[in-house]
Amino acid sequence: MKKIEAIIRSEKLSEIRKALLEADILGITVYEVRGKGHQKGLELQFRGRQYNVDLLPKTKIELMVSDKDVEKVVDLVKKIAHTGNIGDGKIMIIPLENIIRIRTGESGDKAI
Repeated sequence: MKKIEAIIRSEKLSEIRKALLEADILGITVYEVRGKGHQKGLELQFRGRQYNVDLLPKTKIELMVSDKDVEKVVDLVKKIAHTGNIGDGKIMIIPLENIIRIRTGESGDKAI
């Protein structure tokens, strides 16, 4: 079992959610986050004054998947989130020791 975390452009979320549903990946957790990477922020102008915005809004998604679904999910997120521009995001794959569904007590792949 793996936990997949992806930091993506916020406008890509609905496309990714739709594709995950079509791929029969149902569980997802979504966070609105702010961060800075190679993009380094933006220099904006408002009412004649310039200011820097160095923590840009992004969306973080988390999925817990069985080992057999990892490659499918990663390929799907990479394909949809890719624009070719700086700031497309990152995907992290983290091993999970166990998952337990609180309601039923099921664990492992059955709890996903």
